[in-house]
Amino acid sequence: MQATVWFVLAIVLVALIFDFINGFHDAANSIATVVSTRVLSPFAAVIWAAFWNFVAAFVFGTAIAKTIGKGMIDLSVVDPTVILGGLLGAILWDLLTWWLGLPTSSSHALVGGYAGAAVAKAGFTAIIAQGWIKTLLFIVVAPLLGLTLALLLTIVLSWELRRSSPRRVDKTFRLLQLASAASYSLGHGTNDAQKTMGIIVALLVSSQALFAGFPVRAFHLTTAETVPIWIILSAHAAIALGTVAGGWRIVKTMGQRITKLRPFGGFCAETSGAITLFLSSHLGIPVSTTHTITGAITGVGAAHRLSAVRWGVAGRIVWAWVLTIPMSAFIAAVAYILLQAVGRS
Repeated sequence: MQATVWFVLAIVLVALIFDFINGFHDAANSIATVVSTRVLSPFAAVIWAAFWNFVAAFVFGTAIAKTIGKGMIDLSVVDPTVILGGLLGAILWDLLTWWLGLPTSSSHALVGGYAGAAVAKAGFTAIIAQGWIKTLLFIVVAPLLGLTLALLLTIVLSWELRRSSPRRVDKTFRLLQLASAASYSLGHGTNDAQKTMGIIVALLVSSQALFAGFPVRAFHLTTAETVPIWIILSAHAAIALGTVAGGWRIVKTMGQRITKLRPFGGFCAETSGAITLFLSSHLGIPVSTTHTITGAITGVGAAHRLSAVRWGVAGRIVWAWVLTIPMSAFIAAVAYILLQAVGRS
């Protein structure tokens, strides 16, 4: 398929649509606990989460965007059709799992789709193995870290507050959960928006020859080392708008079906999830916000008793996690092949 400037700009729009879908697909990650504990109404919760998703643009750097943009796929094989195929794979998998109410990872759908389209074009030599090690490792590390931190925080705070009345604890943590929900949304915004930034940067760098005579200088990218401010703000705005749109099917799974939460438990889960996301963002590792908060919620439930966690639901979610990268990669590979066939016809 022959690329033109307008074709590339259309793909930038598709990337931002993916970011929007990421927002409503992963809205549950930011708001499930604060809604299930009834600290905020669903409408107030999505506004609160969306605000902090956008504020993240001004708080964190772009380490993850650079990892996605240049560290996972060989840029010499990247072209607009590879990017479009990868985005279509991620979007279709996200929409399918949203419809099924499964809190899968939009992040892993994106990297899986990106890889699948690149492999369909150039084979497995397109993969930069070193760039995938940390990402694949943190598929396991992120939920376990979230679980462990939530478990420890719940045990420590329960011991410290053992002589406090339940009513006082509940009242205090209703206020504290506003701060923990904001922190988690901040981490969610920076981690997930940066992945779309990286895709857009890779697209524009790989298409730089097309923009030689294009009058808008903001699209003239020659290196993946720098992420322009318009890409940063656009990605955060798209994910914030998607969060406002909300994903209530997944909110129900995350906030009610894994384990029952009160404000105290919601605070512990969100705080632990936020710490995990801040750490991974600092290290430039694109982790799954879905995996992180699911692990944290499970840790809160397990701190009370193992039977408090509905392990059957958790197991169903884990199976969806395992399938996300290969399925989105497969869909993206098929999409790339079809796009190439259309371009030749």
